[in-house]
Order: sequence, then structure tokens, then C-alpha cells
Amino acid sequence: MAEQRVLQGTVVSDKMDKTIVVAVERRKKHRLYHKIMSLTVKFKAHDEANECSLGDVVRIVESRPLSRDKRWRLAEIVSRGDVAEIQPAVIGRAIEATTQIAPKAEAAAEEEAAEADAAERAGTSSEETEE
Repeated sequence: MAEQRVLQGTVVSDKMDKTIVVAVERRKKHRLYHKIMSLTVKFKAHDEANECSLGDVVRIVESRPLSRDKRWRLAEIVSRGDVAEIQPAVIGRAIEATTQIAPKAEAAAEEEAAEADAAERAGTSSEETEE
């Protein structure tokens, strides 16, 4: 039997149960232009213990077909990833703060426009009296 292929890549999704999506990047030289291109291929791999998280660098090995898309198994986690998870509550507070600031800024802009109009009217009325 042929030897199993081993690939190393980064976990880009762990939302499915016992399945991770691993992005494997490889470099290839263009045959005509000789430019080095980086190609990214995504593989679905079986993670029995659901131990991987987003951003982990992992090794996967080829295996028998486990489902329609899965033909790889998780061999080992090389290093843990540092991907910050942003909580929706934090995002909501930031949006609320910006929406509360916006009406205040609009009101200040309207006041400045009104003052400028008043100054212009005062300036034109004084010019009319001078003539």
C-alpha cells in the first residue's frame, strides 16, 4: 500500500462537529513566467476530539473517505493559534457609542451653521447701512 501523505496547514474553520477546515499553502513556480506563486488549498479533516481551534497549525494525514468531502484525519497540533474572538456584545457597545456621538456632532454642526448665517446677516445689514 502507498504511504500516506502528510500535510501541514492552518485551521481556518472549526464550526462543524468533529470536522476542521485546514488551509495548506504551497509555492509553485509558473512554467512560463518563472514567478513564484503561492497556492492555497483547503482540506476538510476529521477531528475526533474537537480539540482544534481557529488559527492552530496542524498536521493532517490522508485516510480512507470518511464522508463526501473528508479524506484527511488530524495527526497532531503543531502549535496553538492566537485568534481573538470578538464578542457581539463588545461590537454592539462600540456601535451604540458611535451612533450616540453622531447626533451630537450633527447638532453642533447645525449650531455652527446657524451662527455663520447670523454673522452673514449681521454683516450684510451693516454693509447696507454703510452705503
